[in-house]
Amino acid sequence: MEYYEAVGRRKTATARARLFPGGDGSIVVNDKPAEQFFPRGMDMLALKAPLQATATEHRFNVSVQVRGGGIGGQARAVQLAIARALLKVDPDLRSVLRKGGYLTRDARAKERKKPGLKRARKAPQYTKR
Repeated sequence: MEYYEAVGRRKTATARARLFPGGDGSIVVNDKPAEQFFPRGMDMLALKAPLQATATEHRFNVSVQVRGGGIGGQARAVQLAIARALLKVDPDLRSVLRKGGYLTRDARAKERKKPGLKRARKAPQYTKR
């Protein structure tokens, strides 16, 4: 069966999305329905956003494998993967997806802890005497 595949990443989460043409619009994440895997409403909106922006919600069945990170990072990784897969389906969708910000990889990640500090930037309290 033919499908379109793409990878999306956010923080430490990695998602591999496959779009199967001629579907009814179902989204499966790690062999579970997307609504069950991402119970928060905002995460579900993030998943469906690229499909809604391009009016292709009911043209594809989406299957996603996602690993690493937390729930929010995984949701955004899936969003990027779906957007990139849509681009492989139809390169003319680039302007719509770009305008919505769905093709931009969010490079923000946790900053590493520095020696002598308590966290990445928090220093121990200064005492003069």
